[in-house]
Amino acid sequence: MSEVRLAAEQRTEFGKGAARRTRRAGKIPAVLYGHGSDPKHLALPALEFARVVREHGQNAVLTLDIDNASELALTKTVTTHPIKNYIEHVDLLLVQRGEKVTVEVPVLVTGEPASGTLVTQDLTTIQVEAEALHIPEQVELSVEGAEAGTQVHASDLQLPQGVTLAGDAEALVLAVGAAPSAAELEGDTAEQPAQGDVVEATEEG
Repeated sequence: MSEVRLAAEQRTEFGKGAARRTRRAGKIPAVLYGHGSDPKHLALPALEFARVVREHGQNAVLTLDIDNASELALTKTVTTHPIKNYIEHVDLLLVQRGEKVTVEVPVLVTGEPASGTLVTQDLTTIQVEAEALHIPEQVELSVEGAEAGTQVHASDLQLPQGVTLAGDAEALVLAVGAAPSAAELEGDTAEQPAQGDVVEATEEG
């Protein structure tokens, strides 16, 4: 996982009004906490931070330049506006070089399974423990040639060196099953009542 440097400013105003003013100035209100230190209220450059999340994901390690000092941080939570989709607030976790952290990483499925099969992915992310500066961007899982009946659990994933599974080892990541035939699909369609069909009830008696 790459390390990205951002210039951050300390905030001295708080509350909804102050947060709106921060966002109007092209910055994102943020809080940095961890290691028992007092939380630091910061303002991050909005465009630069959004680009980091877009290009590197939330697990990118941030080097924050704050008042002529540097702090290492991981993005803990990103709060976005439910309608306008801009970033409203960010929670950051203070980390140290060599420190191990627990994070969620995406599972990327690659390859083509055997003919006539269908892949169902139950988990799109898994929880792992890794050094803060060596968090994998993703974990790849190949289903090349996988036959129907294949199941992959979290413990089956090949993790990079130094990375260990932190979640449920028995959690089902994906399963490969037989794809439905054309006849089965047609049968499912035939069983569905046509729009506007009326089912009449009859009384005995």
